[in-house]
Amino acid sequence: MTTGREQRKRVELRVRIFGTDSNGHIFSDSVSTVNVSFQGAMLSGVHRAISPGDVIGLTYGNKKTRFQVKWVGKSGSPYEGNLGLQSVSPAGCIWDVPLEPNTSAAPKYAFARKHKRVKCVNSIQLNPAGQPPVWSKVADISEGGCFVEMMLPLTTGTRLKISLWLKENKVVAEGVVAHARPAYGVGIRFTDMSQRDAERLREFLQSTVRIPGQGVAPEVTTR
Repeated sequence: MTTGREQRKRVELRVRIFGTDSNGHIFSDSVSTVNVSFQGAMLSGVHRAISPGDVIGLTYGNKKTRFQVKWVGKSGSPYEGNLGLQSVSPAGCIWDVPLEPNTSAAPKYAFARKHKRVKCVNSIQLNPAGQPPVWSKVADISEGGCFVEMMLPLTTGTRLKISLWLKENKVVAEGVVAHARPAYGVGIRFTDMSQRDAERLREFLQSTVRIPGQGVAPEVTTR
C-alpha cells in the first residue's frame, strides 16, 4: 500500500511478519510482498485474524520495523490473504528496491471544505447498496463528512449507510462517496443523520484537544 503519491513497485520479496493477532495468538509467519512503496507494502499469503488498525512487526533480511495494517482483503474475494501496510517507524525505507519517498502527505482537492476536519483513527462500517459491507478506519472527520482509508475505493457517487464508532458512541448516518483515490481511500459526504447522532459527532469533535508534537485525546492523532 502507499499513501499520497508514493511510488509503488510490483515485486515479490520474502518477509516475516510477527505479532499478536485479533484472537490473542502470537504469530510469526513467512509471507510475500505483492508491491512495495517507500513506507508501505501489499502482502499476500497472510492467513491470520488481523484487523485494520493493528500494528505488526515485519522483518526483511536483517532489517526490522513496525507497520500499521491499513486494509485486509475480504474472505472469498480475489484479495483474500492480502494486507495493506503503512510504516509507523520514523526510520527510512526498509526495502532494498529503488523507490521515491512520498511527495504528498495527502491528496489535493479541487474544492474548499465547509467544515474543518480533525485527524482521527476510528472504526467505520460502510454499507453500499447491493454490495457487501466494508470495514475500515477513518483518517479524518468533520460535521460534514469523513475520509476513509481503502486500498480499493468505492465508486464516486455510491450511496452508503454508515456506522461510525466515536469513543463509546455508535453514530449512524447516510452518505455518498464524494471522491475516490485508488490505493488511498474515499472522501464521504454525510447526507442524513439524526439530531442525536449529529450532536454526538459534534461533541466528539469538540472533545479533541491538540497538543503540538504529542498524541491527543483517545482515538485521535496528529500528523
